[in-house]
Parts: sequence; C-alpha cells; structure tokens
Amino acid sequence: MPRWFAWPSELKDSGILGINRRNLSYILESNPRRLYPRVDNKLITKSICEANDIPVPETYGVFDKHGEVGRFPELVREITDFVIKPACGAAGRGVMVIAEHVGDIYISPSGRGLRWNEVRYHLSTIISGLHSLGGKMDTVIVERRIVTHPALDSVSVGGTPDVRVILYRGIPVMAMLRLPTHASGGRANLHQGAIAAAIDLSSGQTYGGVCSNRIVDEHPDTHQPIAGIELPNWRHLLDSAMKLSDALEMGYIGVDFVIDAQKGPVVLEANARPGLAIQVANRVGIWPRLERVRSNPDHLLKGDARWRLIDEVANMGL
Repeated sequence: MPRWFAWPSELKDSGILGINRRNLSYILESNPRRLYPRVDNKLITKSICEANDIPVPETYGVFDKHGEVGRFPELVREITDFVIKPACGAAGRGVMVIAEHVGDIYISPSGRGLRWNEVRYHLSTIISGLHSLGGKMDTVIVERRIVTHPALDSVSVGGTPDVRVILYRGIPVMAMLRLPTHASGGRANLHQGAIAAAIDLSSGQTYGGVCSNRIVDEHPDTHQPIAGIELPNWRHLLDSAMKLSDALEMGYIGVDFVIDAQKGPVVLEANARPGLAIQVANRVGIWPRLERVRSNPDHLLKGDARWRLIDEVANMGL
C-alpha cells in the first residue's frame, strides 16, 4: 500500500534539512549569540538598514513607557493609515494594521472598528511584553502602512503578501512568497492558513504553491493562479537581502520583505532562526544548496561571483 509518510533517512537522502541539523550545523556555527539583538529587535534592524541605504517602512513614532501611550492619538492625528507592532515580536504577534480612523474610531482593513480604549489597551500589552520574545518589556513601533504592489493585487486578501529569503554566507539559497487568505485572517502566516509559493531565485517568478501542507494551484479566495507571478524589482530585492546579511554579520538568516507600490521591496525584519517550511513551498530540500555555498572559498562569495552562484544554486534539485 502507498505510504503517506517518509522515513527520516529518506528525507535526509532527499536533501531535507531538519531542525537539529539546522541548529547545529548552520545557526550555532554561523550566528554569534552576541549579535542576536540585531535581528531580534526590529528597531535595531531598521537602524542597520537605514545606515546601509536599505529601504524600510518609515517610522512615525516609538513608545516604550506606559505613560507615553496617551500621546498616540496626537501622533496619528494627520496620518490616515499605519501599522502598530512590537519591536521584539515574532510570527506576526501583536501587529495591528489600521486602514483609516475617524475621531477615536480606528478601522482595520477588514472593516472592524476599534475604539481608542481598545487601541490603548493593545499598546499597553505590547509595552508589557505580552507579544515579545521571552515576555520581556517591549517597545511599540508605529510605522507607515505598506501599499501592496499592483502585481500582487490579484492574490492579496485582507492583508499584505511578503517575501522570505534565506541566505547562507551572504548568498540567497531559497525564497518564497507568502500570501494571506481569509482563513489566515489576512496574515501572511503559513501556520494560520496563508499560502506559500516557491520563487525561482534566478527569475523572481513563482512556480508552485502549498497551503496547509497541501499543493494548491490557485488562491482559494480569488481563484487566481499561484504560479507565474513576476515579482517586481527582484534583483534589487536580492541585492538588499545580501547587503543586510553583510551588515548583520550573521551567516544564516531569513530576511522578510514586502513590495510597496511606490518604494518597491522594503525590509520588514530579519530572523536568525528562519523556519524550514520554505522547503515544503519549494518542494525541494535546502541542504544541498547550503552545502554548495559552504564549498566555496570566501573570495567567490563577493561581487559578480555571487550572482553566478545564485543562478547555480537556483537550479539545484529542480
């Protein structure tokens, strides 16, 4: 009878990277613990991006004390739409998107109205560390809301798609486009029902999709095809990812981008412990690609040699 599972040895032989090998062979080896604040705190990541001319969403304001929360309505009085997020949050926890506001009513993209006391409570929970890594006191970031690029409008539902790129030794080795759905509540979170579409590193074109660990060919809400999406400014996005990897001085990271209608690719955050679901989206293991990069001396990981290696890695296992 056909099996619905694979033995660990079969996954290893097919190049699938497991969490233990990821942690021991790549994260511990390549990411010094002292540098983790550079990616765990979004304010620090943004400052590094700005110092290296890497686009990030504009910051409107920052709050790190409960006594400052009362200034929030004045801060956003002339701002139509914006995003509230914790500086040290993870997996999208604590992010609140406001599409418009009238007086003390703040309206989400789904049309839900929130009163000022609800927004104030949310700001307080962020500062108290409810959404932060380790539950430590945190900082509220109020920043510009990204307007989705028209190329992604047909596969955007209630939220903003994002792009995850995994880099090793400064070389992009795998990428995916994460698409929000009604099931995911407008979040580009795979564990909540978003779609992951593999991206060809050479061309920036999607070529497949999975949702809840099942292969899908079209968006379940818009019924638009997942494959064949051309991501705008793809080489610029990869170049920004490599510049950030160099600036962070961390060898194994994930970088998340959104593609803004005006600014193009902008960095949302970086991650020193990127997940492994990207292999499901690409339907190929990442381990052979990592080892191909590992086999190169440092001088072949700079300049134009990077782009030749990216093209080479992109064709592995396909």
